[in-house]
Formats: sequence, structure tokens, C-alpha cells
Amino acid sequence: MAIPPEPAPRAPSGWLFVPSLYFAEGLPYTVVNLVSVPMLKGLGASNEAIGLTSLLYLPWALKGMWGPLVDRYGTRRGWIVGSQAGLAALLGLLALALLGPAPSLLAVACFAVLAVASATHDIAVDGYYLEALDPRRQTLFVGVRGAAYKVAWLAGQGGLVYLAGALAAAGLLGLEAAWAAAFGLAALVFAGLAGYHAVALPRLGAGAAAGGGPAQGLGRSFAAAFRTYLELPRVGWLVAFILLFRLGDAFMLKMAQPFLMDAPELGGLGMSTEQIGLLYGTVGTLFSLAGGLLGGWLIAHGGLRRWMLPLALTQAAFILLYFWLAWARPGLLGVALVNAVEQLAYGLGVSAYTVVLFRAVRPEHRAAHYAITTSLMAAGMMLPGALSGYLAAAFGYRGFFLACAALSLPGLLLLLRVPYREEPAPGA
Repeated sequence: MAIPPEPAPRAPSGWLFVPSLYFAEGLPYTVVNLVSVPMLKGLGASNEAIGLTSLLYLPWALKGMWGPLVDRYGTRRGWIVGSQAGLAALLGLLALALLGPAPSLLAVACFAVLAVASATHDIAVDGYYLEALDPRRQTLFVGVRGAAYKVAWLAGQGGLVYLAGALAAAGLLGLEAAWAAAFGLAALVFAGLAGYHAVALPRLGAGAAAGGGPAQGLGRSFAAAFRTYLELPRVGWLVAFILLFRLGDAFMLKMAQPFLMDAPELGGLGMSTEQIGLLYGTVGTLFSLAGGLLGGWLIAHGGLRRWMLPLALTQAAFILLYFWLAWARPGLLGVALVNAVEQLAYGLGVSAYTVVLFRAVRPEHRAAHYAITTSLMAAGMMLPGALSGYLAAAFGYRGFFLACAALSLPGLLLLLRVPYREEPAPGA
């Protein structure tokens, strides 16, 4: 009697781990690059110093350099659980640093270590996602990944900032202790994520889990990726576009919250930490998410060629709304409305930018080419952000926001030179 073959093992359900993994990927990035801004501003840091924290983008820009080590040693599952436990410990250390002497300086040191750990965690998460899911389900979960990442933005830029501001405003804790409580909560969340993933993450086959084979082979793969990237049509225009398209936003991003929080005599609007968490971190993030979804829908149904320039122009033009805020100085409702509209426009522009870049690379090298592209994107945000505080100090907030709008123009012109594949809209 023939023995029936064993049934093939069931593929792991992405719903058990994709949302939680990409929430875990987004939260430390948000803490380091976004939540740090109102925290440092509230603790008295100068705008120039806050701008220089853009250099914390560096690990994300360079993470491809140690990606082969993550692939070569251990398993991606092990890296995920271990790095999440490490991130929990680092967030706890950040909370303690805020209770000691020189809290701002110690916090920045913690942010730097958090950035390296978070970038390493990203490598493991993205690699695990590609190994655990087949191509069809990878496509299915693209939207889930993005939504989970945005929820992390809401939890960090909205929830943690609001919590720290509310605790301080109610007089329950001093500002440093309030921020320590917020980061302590984040540490507990990460400890829970590490425990959950230690149980919930499926153990992949030995070959898949261990990642890409010998480091020498990985080195050849990286060399091939860079070589084929340099062979892309009009690659010089593409690189210039990546670095310059978001130039205005790159300068503005680090200074928007300091402007909202600065005292009126300094040209700011005098908003509290609690108000920043609610209006900028929560409402603004929701409108940015809505803009990204709307932009993606317009491109999917009308085509990139039709919508790329209108969406990009909207993003650049609406930077001038912040100039209007600095000039007109409306009440809280006016600030909330203007910030919501500006964030909606930002989401629209980023959707066009992302689709252009995704279609500019070769499909057969999409993953490797897009990894190079995202590193260039991080560099394009890091360097202008580091100079943003000095530009704001030199021109004042009104002149600064006018300059940000003007700095968006080169990227708009380069948009006309970037080659990409146009994919027909449904029904075309």
C-alpha cells in the first residue's frame, strides 16, 4: 500500500505578524526623527541644534552597508526578536536619561544608538517579509505595511507627544519626567512586541531563515545592484531628482514644530506640547495619510503622466500656507485647518514622488534598486534638515518658509526629466 505524501506545510498567515512588525518598524523611526523635535524644543534646545538632529537619519541611509551581516549571521527571526528587546531596553534607558543631569545631551546620545538599532531591525523585518510571504501575498500586504507604519507615526508623534504634554500641563510631572513616562510606555510596548513575536513569528526553513548565503555572494549581489543601477536611463537626472524633489520639505520638516512652539516674540505661535501632539501629530498625520491614499488612487485611475505634476505642484505651493501662518498668526482653529491642508498636500506630493521612483527602476532589480533609492532619499532629507535651523535663524520664520517654497522649484523641473514606465489606468 502506497504511503500518501505528507501535505505541504501551510504558508504562514501574514495577518499574524505583518501589521505588528511594521508598527514596530515605524515607532522607533518616529521617536528618533519626529518625536525628538518637540521634546528637545520643550527642553530648551535651539533651532540650530534641533536641525542638526537630522544627522540621525544617517543609519537609515547607510543600513545597506551592514545588511549582509544580518543576512549572514543568525536568523532574521532571531534578529527581529533580539533587536526589539534591545530597542525596549534603549527606550527605557532614554527615559532614565531624561531624569538625570544634562537630559537633552544624554537623550540625543540615546537617539543615536536607537537609530542604529532601528535601522538594523528594519533590515531584518524587510528580509523576513520577503522570505515568509510569496510574491502574491507580498503585493497583498503592501497597503497593510504602509497603514501599520502610519499607525506607529500616530502613536508616536500624536500619542506620546500628547501624553508628555498632558502630564506636564496637568502639573502631575515636570516636563522631563513627563517625557520619561512617555518613553517608558514606549519601552513597555516594545517589550510586549518582542514577547509577542518570539511566539507568533513562524520559524522559516533553515535556508530561508538564514538569509542570503555566503557574504562573498552577497557582496557580488550588491555590486551587481549598484552596477545595474548606474546603467538606468538618465540615471544622473534620477539621482538629482531623488535628492532635490523634497528639498523644500526637507528644510521645513525639522522647523515646522519649533515654529509652532516658539513664543510669539520669537516669531512662533506659542503652542504647547500637548497641542502639538493633538494638532500636528494626530490630525496632521491623519491628513497626510489621506493625501497619500488619495494621490495613489488618482494615479492608479488617471495615470502617472496626468497626475504627477499637479500633485507635485500642490505639495510645493502649499508650503506657502506656513508663510501665511507666520504672517497672519491666526487662532488655534486656523492653525489646525492650515496644518491639516498642508499635510494633505504633502501626502499628495509624496505619493507622486514614490510612484515615479518605483517605476523608474528596473522590474527585474526592483528590490535592490529601491533599496539604493531609499538610501538616497534619506540622504536628501538628512543634509538639508541639518542646515534648517541655521536658515531659519538667518531669515526668520517668514523668510524661511518662503525659501522652502522656492527650494521646491528645482525638483519640479527635474520631474520632467526623470524616465519612468507609464502603466495604463484601468479601462484604458
